[in-house]
Amino acid sequence: MKKVLLVGNGAREHAITEALMRSKHEVELFVVGSAKNPAISKMASGYLIGNVCDKLAIRNFALEIEPDFAIVGPEAPIEAGVVDMLLGIDVHCASPLQTVGRLESSKGFTRNLLAKFGIKGNPDFRVFHNSEGLREFFEHLGEDYVVKADGLKGGKGVMVSGDHLNGIEEGMAYALECLEDCGRVVVEEKLVGQEFSLMSFCDGKHTVEMPAVQDHKRAYDGDKGPNTGGMGTYSDAGHSLPFLKDSDIEEASRITAEVAKALFEETGTYFKGVMYGGFIATSKGVRLIEYNARFGDPEAMNVLPLLKTDFVDLCEAIISGELDKLSVEFEKKSTVCKYVVPEGYPDSPIKGEKIELGDVPEGVRVYFASVDEREDGLYLGGSRAVAFVGIADSLVEAERLASAGVECVSGPVFYRTDIGKLELIEKRIKMMKGLRG
Repeated sequence: MKKVLLVGNGAREHAITEALMRSKHEVELFVVGSAKNPAISKMASGYLIGNVCDKLAIRNFALEIEPDFAIVGPEAPIEAGVVDMLLGIDVHCASPLQTVGRLESSKGFTRNLLAKFGIKGNPDFRVFHNSEGLREFFEHLGEDYVVKADGLKGGKGVMVSGDHLNGIEEGMAYALECLEDCGRVVVEEKLVGQEFSLMSFCDGKHTVEMPAVQDHKRAYDGDKGPNTGGMGTYSDAGHSLPFLKDSDIEEASRITAEVAKALFEETGTYFKGVMYGGFIATSKGVRLIEYNARFGDPEAMNVLPLLKTDFVDLCEAIISGELDKLSVEFEKKSTVCKYVVPEGYPDSPIKGEKIELGDVPEGVRVYFASVDEREDGLYLGGSRAVAFVGIADSLVEAERLASAGVECVSGPVFYRTDIGKLELIEKRIKMMKGLRG
């Protein structure tokens, strides 16, 4: 029997729960969540509803259940030091401590780390603590810039010229707003290319890559509309993506391995958990957009269902620093994940309205996120609601399955129809061919 404490209650944590329950070990799951996830609660032996950053409540819960190890799903509890608190009561986590979790919580920390240790992958950038030199750097970059609030913003703190901001004055105004808000802002050159997510298991000394995934942040078809937490994702059977070269994956993997080493040299602390690199393939090679210190959401729903290695063994290898002694394997399948979200998402989402989930087609995985289960059915919680994942030998079939899943939901919701479609993927391929010449 393995007792596992899981912090978090979204679709990502639903996928983590599913992976734990597939283990050859008998798993007794205990959960801390801000709300009750309809699926996770049915698999859990204990479920504490409360703030996932409430260290005292989580500490008392952990002391009561005495778990063998813990996993922290979302980024906020990592930044808040929940992992550090748990280690203080001798509960080890397959998630990183606060000091190395800065890889996600401070974009400035990560940019400076790469620069200090000479790790290739940074764009031209500067971290500002005040407005001194800000205008000069904007003028140096010209019309192509990115402004990043230096803190956790749920994927919504990044503003890109041409997409969200126009001209130097608008960039300056947002940068000054970020300075006022959190005291730091990162301004960097705008990179042109195709983005991809490459998540790696990391025990502090060794890294093991998962299949590459492409996320779709924009709310509407054709990559239009505001940024979201992620409307959906796809991965290909070869574990790369159709627009990438083998060298792109190798370059991204090298950056992550070097960052893991640099983190220990800089902090004296091993990064244990999931190091999730958001990369971009450009005409000049791979560049780092940002790191996250946990599984991506939706990316977790693409890769965890394909994991052939026992997830409990994997977590324990991360904790013990023996990831190199474990053979980590994934099925060679294509996956497409599509989220159903409330009308008005992300800026003014409908909340508290009922949705109906019809008969889900065979072969489609369902992951519950921000939904409230009441006696008479499911109600929208105000954020991404339900994710549907198609898994098949080809992207065409995986997309068909995912589409069949989202179409079985009725109510005031919408979803992106184009994620995983060959037409959109062909545009990505064509763009990269043009860039690479």
